[in-house]
Amino acid sequence: MAGSCSGGTEGVAGGKARFDEIYDRPDPRAYFGRLAPLEYEIPHHAQPVFRQVATERAALDDGRPYRPAVLDVCCSYGINAALLNHDVTLAEMYERYTSPACQAMSTTELAARDKEFYAERRRPDAVPVFGLDVAAPAVHYAVEVGLLDAAFTDDLEQGSPSPRLRRALAEVGLITLTGGGSYITARTFTALLDGARRPVWVSAFVLRTVSYHPVVRTLAAHGLGTTVDVSRTYPQRLFADERERQYAIAAVRALGGDPAGREENGRFHSLRYESRPDTP
Repeated sequence: MAGSCSGGTEGVAGGKARFDEIYDRPDPRAYFGRLAPLEYEIPHHAQPVFRQVATERAALDDGRPYRPAVLDVCCSYGINAALLNHDVTLAEMYERYTSPACQAMSTTELAARDKEFYAERRRPDAVPVFGLDVAAPAVHYAVEVGLLDAAFTDDLEQGSPSPRLRRALAEVGLITLTGGGSYITARTFTALLDGARRPVWVSAFVLRTVSYHPVVRTLAAHGLGTTVDVSRTYPQRLFADERERQYAIAAVRALGGDPAGREENGRFHSLRYESRPDTP
């Protein structure tokens, strides 16, 4: 995984755009500024889903103390964590980080303001959230402003979890993913589930341009059954150019999907996969 595994960067094969530079900045202003014109929206669609799934997972008595943590894979600047645990919308985050007031701040000033901003909007049902992403500046910022309780930059496509990540995995009860399904493979999920000590659920939004089946097989090998409603899709973002549109149309067709009314209309679309233990 060269560069971040989140946001709009997942995969480059056949014309898929990548925006590595927005994940190496010390704060999220470039991220929102670059993705705003492309109407990147999948975290918005995931927000109510992740809240519901996190609530259901927290209600499961797994015999261990403390609430199970959420691990957001390919977390970048902690966008999903912000939307999960705070009374804020993705539209408000776009408005905030692209505003002239925020643009005029130093990173230190912005971080201080963000820490106050999110603390004031913290939900009473907030759950612990860990983040995993190879983009160190992004996860560092998310921890600094209080969006992530802990963050890890382990590249599980290339190696095993660090001792620190292994300790954290013992508390994880839910893994979430939006957009990174083209960057990570079953190797990452194997490493995560091998380190689990609690029953782990997985809630993932994966682009229709890639096959999630290898991950589904890996989850099944770890006792998780996966469901997906292929009739409903979730728009991710506009295509960066016509080359990317043609790539997506061809990729969807190659996987047996129909791009009519979706990718042919100019946007990436995702499917929602829910994986839970086959037995309670």
